[in-house]
Amino acid sequence: MKDPTGRDADRIAYGSVLSNDRHSGQTFDYLIANPPYGKDWKRDEDAVRAEHERGAAGRFAPGLPRISDGQLLFLLHMLAHAKDPKDGGSRIAIIMNGSPLFTGDAGSGESEIRRHILEHDLLEALIALPEQLFYNTGIATYVWVVTNRKAAARKGKVQLIDATSFWVPMRKSLGDKRREIPPEKAQDIVRLLTDFKDGETRRITKDGREEGVVVSRIFPTTHFGFRKITVERPLRLNFQASAERIARLEEEKGFQALAQSKKKGAAGAKEQAQGRALQEAIRKLLRGLPDTLVTDRDEFERLLDAAATKAGLKLPAPARKAILAALAERDVTAAICRDKDGNPEPDPELRDTETVPLAAGDDPADAEGVPASVRAFFEREVKPHVPDAWIDTTKRDPRDGRVGLVGYEINFNRYFYRYTPPRPLEEIEADIRAIEADIVRMLAEVTGATAPRD
Repeated sequence: MKDPTGRDADRIAYGSVLSNDRHSGQTFDYLIANPPYGKDWKRDEDAVRAEHERGAAGRFAPGLPRISDGQLLFLLHMLAHAKDPKDGGSRIAIIMNGSPLFTGDAGSGESEIRRHILEHDLLEALIALPEQLFYNTGIATYVWVVTNRKAAARKGKVQLIDATSFWVPMRKSLGDKRREIPPEKAQDIVRLLTDFKDGETRRITKDGREEGVVVSRIFPTTHFGFRKITVERPLRLNFQASAERIARLEEEKGFQALAQSKKKGAAGAKEQAQGRALQEAIRKLLRGLPDTLVTDRDEFERLLDAAATKAGLKLPAPARKAILAALAERDVTAAICRDKDGNPEPDPELRDTETVPLAAGDDPADAEGVPASVRAFFEREVKPHVPDAWIDTTKRDPRDGRVGLVGYEINFNRYFYRYTPPRPLEEIEADIRAIEADIVRMLAEVTGATAPRD
């Protein structure tokens, strides 16, 4: 109810809420916001980052979104002003565009904010609104209903409501605003939220045809999570001291650096001359090697070392690395390259990632820290196709310490996708023929020629 005394006006505080929280220390029962879509937070960057570094003492501990879009910062700000559940808790409604739902990969600021909200069971519902509701944009928007006082039946679950068809056209457009949600449809959205039923349907009219569509889906919070793992495959190289590969040595920085010096004057000139002499000695050494193809790196290195010893040449580590890089080519039939401990070396060009859905229940990890669900996915989906692949167990989530980065995203449209079969081929062909005939007629009018009859 509006305060007739006007005292509520004293609660309106001027300034940027991100860098200067004028209601610090206050909590509220209900919080509602419609922050700017896709607006950067450069102006507030220093203050926001400083508050993030304070951890739980600040509003932005869970993470920071990319600098170009600050919508999720407003949501964190509102969460910071929620009442403690012991004191009744709070409910929050914030309207944002689609970006906060899925922007950002596992480990990014956006994903970590979504993770915080979902793992703390704060997201009650997401409501997709019709397009063309706002004056200055026609993009899709979503209401996030967030609370720390969920009813028992909603705990561990999130409701998605597709209200994109709940609109009527305006009699007169106002900028990009061409639609509105009438009171009866708004009440229906609230009814869907209140009833909390999975699979509820509504009748809608599309392309002049009425059909029943699902408008409410319910999922466990873990449904939106995944674990991103890095899959490695071994490096396999062959080596050959051919003229073509020896010529590639000239482009290697480690080889070029031999004839360079940071010293000045005579000392620098002397060092450069010595480097050029070493370069020439290396060229001569390589030209003296047999140009047969070697499919084992260890074997080729033994040949190289033996030739260098015979020539009385000591190869600096950068030069040796440059030689191996220049004379090597990837070869799936070659032996696996191994490190000094005998472990397979990964090939960066074959490196890949996989996203594994989070397990809904207990997901124990093995001795290497790989969760059971990840190991099962790898054995089922990866190993049969690339038997020599392995999981990089050094890539771990910084929060739970297990292999794979945890991420969260909500691809809203995926859950309400309706397949529309294409038109019959005959109809499409008839349309193409009709368009071709129109083009011929128009060209005939331009050129004055007689158009052929159908």
